[in-house]
This record gives sequence, C-alpha cells and structure tokens, in this order.
Amino acid sequence: MLSILLQTPYSGGYYEEGGGMLQNLTTSEAFFMIIIVAVVGFIVQARMRSVFKQNSEKPLPNGMTGAEIAAQMLRDHNITNVRITHVGGHLTDHFNPVTMTVNLSDEVYSGRSIAAAAVACHECGHAIQHAQGYAPLRLRSALVPIVNFSSRMAVWVIMIGLFMTASSSSDVVCWIGVGMIAMSALFSIVTLPVEYNASERALVWLEANRILRYEEMDGARQSLRWAARTYVVAALSAIASLLYYVALINGRRD
Repeated sequence: MLSILLQTPYSGGYYEEGGGMLQNLTTSEAFFMIIIVAVVGFIVQARMRSVFKQNSEKPLPNGMTGAEIAAQMLRDHNITNVRITHVGGHLTDHFNPVTMTVNLSDEVYSGRSIAAAAVACHECGHAIQHAQGYAPLRLRSALVPIVNFSSRMAVWVIMIGLFMTASSSSDVVCWIGVGMIAMSALFSIVTLPVEYNASERALVWLEANRILRYEEMDGARQSLRWAARTYVVAALSAIASLLYYVALINGRRD
C-alpha cells in the first residue's frame, strides 16, 4: 500500500507519457486504497485494544495508580501548572493545553497496571512537550482551528465546485476544497512525531525511575507502539481520502 501511495510518476509500471500518477489515478483505485486502509485500521485498533487489555491485567509491583505516576513524572520535570483529572470513557486519555490538564480515563486514573502507567506517562509526555515548546506540537496546535473549519466545509466546497464545473470549464473551487482536505492530511502527518515523541519520553522516564522492570517495560512499549500505529493508519486514511478527491476532480475534467 505504501509503495502505491509513494510511487513516483516515472517509476516502472506507473509511468504513462503525458501524465503523472495523480493524473492517471482513477476514483476506483483511490477508493480501493481507502478500503485497504480501513481494513488495516480495524486490525490495528483490535490489536491495540487487545494489548491494552492484556497489560491492564498486569499489576504494578509498587502499587501506584496512573494518577500518582503522572503526578510524579510532572514533578520530576518541574511542571507545576498542569492538573491531573479523570474523564469518562475507554481510552479517552488526553492532554488539554487550553485548560492545562492531563485528562485520564477512569481505568488509567485509578488503575494500578502496566497499561495505566504507560498511558498516564504518555499524556504527561505531551504536557512536557508543551512546556518545552516542542516544535511539532506547536505546529499541530496552530493547525487545529484551520482543520476544524476545513474538515467541516471541504466536502461541501468540492460539491459546489463540481456543480459549477458542469456549467463551466473552471474547477478552481474544487481545488480549493481539495486544499482544505489536504490540511486534514497535513494535520494527521504532523501528529505522528508528536505521538511517537510523547511515547518515547514516557518510556525513558519509566525506565530511568525504575517504575517498571524489564519485562514490564516490554508491556508498556507494546501498549504505546500499538496506540501510535493507530495514528499512522489515520494519516494513511487522510492521504487516501485526499487522493480520492483528486482522482474525482481529474476524472470529471477528462
């Protein structure tokens, strides 16, 4: 799948004189990419939940809760302006830079497991990124209002553009809509280093402070790596959707 998405216009098998890969891509091919990514996403989500469940059943030897571990990690990084709270739901954990809170789901907040420790520290990793001005996080935060608007309006703009194209030769409005969808794809791509870096910060701290032993660290790594892979799938899905609309517009123009 990656080879299809990243194929250069002149590489063997994909080059046709007079056009590049994007010009030759059909809506059927792009839709097939979306289906493939959706199937992969379902598998990754299922595996992530399975790994989380397994490691949620493995208790921590020190008996600390996720909230207590999160508080210790923040203290060790001299972060005193972030509160730790709990939210409802399953795997709804997140750091909110507006309210300056690390929000942990009930099973993580009060959990005393390997998974709870890993997830709590991951969210604290985002708080540390924010405190240190981590560039990818700053970029993602700047994109949030743009993406919130473009994700709501993009499809409508493309539909209006296609209607206008039927009565004129101009497809400028369509491409404006595609540009809006591209912002969502960019957001998903920028999210990847943010998530992987937060996980790395969590694992380094857990190991350095001997919160987890060697075999327990392996469980924490598995939990965070499978969670990170869901963001990879999300990025691929956004790219596939972008290619679909590009193919749709190119097809209407032919």
